[in-house]
Amino acid sequence: MSLTPREWWGIVHGMGLGAVFLLAFAGGLAGLWSFRAELITPEGVRERLRRLVAGTWVMAVTAWVTVVTGTYIVYPWYRAKPPKGADLTLYPRAYLLSQPALKAWHTFGMEWKEHIAWVAPILATAVAYVVARYRRQLAEEDRVRWALIVFFVLAFATAGVAGLLGALITKAAPIR
Repeated sequence: MSLTPREWWGIVHGMGLGAVFLLAFAGGLAGLWSFRAELITPEGVRERLRRLVAGTWVMAVTAWVTVVTGTYIVYPWYRAKPPKGADLTLYPRAYLLSQPALKAWHTFGMEWKEHIAWVAPILATAVAYVVARYRRQLAEEDRVRWALIVFFVLAFATAGVAGLLGALITKAAPIR
């Protein structure tokens, strides 16, 4: 079995960065959830804070790298215009638009990925910044911590929908 460079980039973009994103989300969410004054000692605050800051920043950076590689490396191959008479299965966007049953994969799925997916790194960066800026105060500020949890989950959900749509679009019309 061999993979083309385009397929390798698809794997790096979707599965590789997606796995790091998922792990960072799980660590960051667990850290935010348990970062409560009544649950940890002052020594525990220091230890958990390092992991919390690292987890939120890893998720934010991974989200940015995923969106940028998708937008500027993978997406141009998806959007390539076929020459007259070309095999449309080699041109994913053109193929999806030429098939009435598959047209929605482009009109909804790729629109989400092109535009809404950018929300994920923005939200993840906002959470990472607030965690890094307010550090120990978050253990005492439940409302702020809960707001961060909501933004963190929204970042993950937005990226999750984009990832799922990307996998399904790739199944229907792979980039070769």
